[in-house]
Amino acid sequence: MAVGVPENDVFAAADAVLARGERPTVERVRLELGRGSPARVGALLDQWWERLAERLRGETRLPGLPAEVAQAFVAIWQQATTLAQGVVEHSLAAQREQLTAEYERVAEVEEQARRDAAQARRQVAEAETARGNAETRLADLEKLLAQRQEQIDDLQQQRVELQGARSELQADLAALQQALREQQQQAEHNRLAQETYVRGVEERSHREVDRAREDLKARSLEAREQHKQLEALQKRLEHVQGALGEAQLQAAAREARSALAVEQGEHARQQLEAQLQAAQAGQASALQTAAAQQARAETLDAQLALLRLPTRKTRSRKTE
Repeated sequence: MAVGVPENDVFAAADAVLARGERPTVERVRLELGRGSPARVGALLDQWWERLAERLRGETRLPGLPAEVAQAFVAIWQQATTLAQGVVEHSLAAQREQLTAEYERVAEVEEQARRDAAQARRQVAEAETARGNAETRLADLEKLLAQRQEQIDDLQQQRVELQGARSELQADLAALQQALREQQQQAEHNRLAQETYVRGVEERSHREVDRAREDLKARSLEAREQHKQLEALQKRLEHVQGALGEAQLQAAAREARSALAVEQGEHARQQLEAQLQAAQAGQASALQTAAAQQARAETLDAQLALLRLPTRKTRSRKTE
């Protein structure tokens, strides 16, 4: 509805309503105008009623009538005006009450509208704050997600590297096991060769037998020591295999510690290789010693044979 409707328009609308024989009210005047707020129309309608009374009091001259008739008519008119003014005053009081109620209702509506607007502004501010917080949280989550993805990529790369290192370690262990089996076979072969050699030496010379037995004991001790070393190596190898198996089982959950386990396995493998090489060197030395003893035994054999020849000749002459 428009606010600030001209008073002349309101007065003309009230005259039109009165001309139809109806009592001018706020709603009828607004209906006649087609616009205007109830407060504005009500205030101007009060002024219209006051001016209406003044206009009625101003119509005291009636030209063309006798003075007595005019005075009687004026008296009647004044009496009617007084009665109409009372009715108008009563109507105005009702309209004032209605306008007061309307003012209060409009004030309540305006106050409620102000409260709603303030609440809406607060809600908008809270929504803006929540949206800012959500955007900040989303940015933080995106950064965190990017960091987690980088960590996942690094862990996957480490896993690939650890799998390659594990494959190489398994290949090294397989080679080490094969070398250990060959070493055991060679040690067994050397032991059998030594036993065969000892039996031959015992048959050739009793004196050398004793020495050979001593040497055999020494070689046996060496062989036993080598066998113990081989068993120790076998146990360490099994320990390394167990450690490797445990490292393989724990590789998925403890990938950060896999590098250390691989280094320890590599170090253990290197130590085992060094010990195996030392054992091989000891066996080679034992074989060389055994070869020297065999050569010495053969030399003694030859000497014994030479010593036995004159004895046989002497026996032959005595027989003759």
